[in-house]
Amino acid sequence: MNTLRFIRENLSWLSAGLVLTFSSSFGQTFFLSIFAGEIRAEFSLTHAHWGGIYMLGTLCSAVAMVWVGGLTDHFRVRVLGPSVLLVLSLACISMALVSSVPMLIALIFVLRLMGQGMSSHVASTAMARWFVAARGRALAVASFGFSIAEATLPILFVGLMAFVGWRSTWLVAAGALVVIAPVIFLLLKQERTPQSSATDNQIAGMNDRHWTRWDVLKSPLFWMVAPVLIGPPAFGTAFFFLQVHLAEVKGWSHFDLVRLFPVYTGMSICAMLASGFAIDRFGTGRIMAVYTLPLAIGFLIFSQSATLLGGAIGIAFFAMTSGMQATLPSAFWAEFFGTRHLGSIKAMATSIMVFGSAVGPGLTGLVIDLGVDYSRQMVWVSAYMVAATLIAYVGLRTARAALSRAPQVDVVSA
Repeated sequence: MNTLRFIRENLSWLSAGLVLTFSSSFGQTFFLSIFAGEIRAEFSLTHAHWGGIYMLGTLCSAVAMVWVGGLTDHFRVRVLGPSVLLVLSLACISMALVSSVPMLIALIFVLRLMGQGMSSHVASTAMARWFVAARGRALAVASFGFSIAEATLPILFVGLMAFVGWRSTWLVAAGALVVIAPVIFLLLKQERTPQSSATDNQIAGMNDRHWTRWDVLKSPLFWMVAPVLIGPPAFGTAFFFLQVHLAEVKGWSHFDLVRLFPVYTGMSICAMLASGFAIDRFGTGRIMAVYTLPLAIGFLIFSQSATLLGGAIGIAFFAMTSGMQATLPSAFWAEFFGTRHLGSIKAMATSIMVFGSAVGPGLTGLVIDLGVDYSRQMVWVSAYMVAATLIAYVGLRTARAALSRAPQVDVVSA
């Protein structure tokens, strides 16, 4: 199917996914970190205290995702998507009024659960369930919302904060979400194969089965791919969380390091789009087995680089994995385990990745305190990713034989 024609014919559904991933940014690390200085000053928090609060809230959201994420198997995206955004907007309003550390922990939990967790989960689950032949492209288009937010929101909100203060800036974020929520509802006036009324359009996974979450947990394949799923969110989040530290150990200014981030953004977008096409052409099995190798190569290059050029090359390789991470895992769960219980399966997987994003910064920070800077740790991260890739390759090579080779089509069911 011609890609432009595909986008045009499915514009409302793809736009809903894009808007949801864009909205998830209000609970993502890159957005919340904008307010780190003001929050620490407001509550007299050290870096360690703030990091601990952030990790605790994120870990709790990872646990909650296991159950909350399963709602995508029971409610239409038209209802669930706006509901998630409205809860997220209430959390933003509460951030403008936060008055104690316990309240701050609770709000970090809600922001991470509804933003990083549910908003992106609802979007990617919908794309993976609604589309089959063009699943990769649909996920790539929807994930582009996150790239747009990453490129625009920090600049906009940092500038806004200088004029109205950090608390009022959260009210602006809440207002944006209140406006966006009904847009999702309108875009999905006609929803593709809604889960609540179209059970005949579910696509089976390996051995022509509709796997449940419990079935997936008992599958060796799940445990063999889990290490590659944890790696990018754990150590990628740590990279950005520790960017000031990395600049210091490299002898660069923080501004010089940040100047390399457009390389990351551009390459991740290219990898995201390319992986969407590759998924539709080759399936997820072959790509899933090797997609973390660029991260391993990138971290190794970055760790050994003394120049900004070398750092840029390392970041470019790292970005390849980040871009593929936006599309590949969601397509993988749908292809190998089916779509009937996709929401609960993917909620479990999302919980694992959120857990990684919480533990990664804490673990690497602990090792830094023991005297090993993150630049040197990157060598061990690279070794971990190579080992994880080998384990995933063995598991996926066996599992591909169990996939059905029936023709794939995308049909709208109102």
